Amino acid sequence: MSTGTALSDSRESALVVSLIGGSHFVNHMYLMLLPPAFALLGPAFSASTAQLGLAVGVLGGVVTLFQLPFGYVSDTYSRTLVLAISLGFGAVGAALAAAAQSYEWLLLSMVVLGIGVAGHHPAHYPILAAATDESRRGRAYSVHGFTGVLGLAAPFALVPLVLSLGGGWREAFLAIAAFGGLYAVVCLGAFWRYVSSDVTHPPKTKSSGSTPNFANELRTLLTTPLILLLTILWFVNSLAAWGIRTYSQTLLSSGYGFASADASLASSAMLAIGAGFILLGGWLSDRALAEYVLYAGYGALTLLAAVLASSMVPVLLALGFVLLLESTIDVSRPARAKLTDRASARKDVGKNFALMTIGISAGGAIGPPVFGYVIDIAGVDVAFYLIAGLAALAVGLTAAVRAASSPHGTTTLTASD
Repeated sequence: MSTGTALSDSRESALVVSLIGGSHFVNHMYLMLLPPAFALLGPAFSASTAQLGLAVGVLGGVVTLFQLPFGYVSDTYSRTLVLAISLGFGAVGAALAAAAQSYEWLLLSMVVLGIGVAGHHPAHYPILAAATDESRRGRAYSVHGFTGVLGLAAPFALVPLVLSLGGGWREAFLAIAAFGGLYAVVCLGAFWRYVSSDVTHPPKTKSSGSTPNFANELRTLLTTPLILLLTILWFVNSLAAWGIRTYSQTLLSSGYGFASADASLASSAMLAIGAGFILLGGWLSDRALAEYVLYAGYGALTLLAAVLASSMVPVLLALGFVLLLESTIDVSRPARAKLTDRASARKDVGKNFALMTIGISAGGAIGPPVFGYVIDIAGVDVAFYLIAGLAALAVGLTAAVRAASSPHGTTTLTASD
């Protein structure tokens, strides 16, 4: 992208962090488009909970499929091209969901939406890394995560609001699509006019001597132990997170007797509280070992999920614990991002974060239908015991990451590399 108006480095950095934060908000609204409307979509399409979980899984599956191709384009040609594809396809997919006339149509809209959502991490992280100094990058990632979690929370609040105003799920979905489309125009226009090519494009564009070999680069990534461990950690984290985000409402309504609307609002509040913990996590990640932040977050999740699954706590205390569930994961998000950034050379940031997002989106593809099936056959308590087990596994993976990144393990690459 060309730039029409020069900005100082600090002003450009602040603008980029704000614009990418807004894009994260929009993309995460798309990610959580369906779950708040499950109770309405089931009767509308004669679909079971498992089928609706599958629709969310289709979205996650498409996101997984497109991660490395978008990461390749971002690292080789243009980061803002990937950003434009992400915002454009996302708005179209949400609009198609609003207009869906059948379950099959809904699935198709999730495919289009998935192509859009797939581009946001491969574009966002390299742009943020290029626009921010390494000493402040943890806080930049925390702002990014903060806006993303607000985006996850927004549909849980928007759907009940639209219903209270006399609308339905179609109007709610359409409002999200319209907001996303308008933001795409504003965001991309600002990038075009105000952001330098050093941020919008990779350090070296397509070489005149040779063309990068995607298969060779993928093979190199997959044979790097630290990157593989981080990818697995992000996958396990994502499985637990999608179990919490998709079925905390079910836990409160089925397990603790909350009304459906109250449980939905509680889920929205849970995600909003988690957003605040992302900011705390960014501050901690810039001042302490990132691994310690992960230990604290995953350890707390193990305890809270197991206690909630036991159904032995009073209703009000259970509500308080649910409100903190997302926070245990969100406080660790900047630390995971910083560990991945440190394990990357500048030319590999997009592809490495694409691999991490494969872990995230694979969790989004597998988690909702698997947890839904577990709930159907064994109950919501068993599902949350499973979440506790995943959190405990994440503690072990964090220890493995620390060992692999030690001087005696795999050498990590800092931002200066």
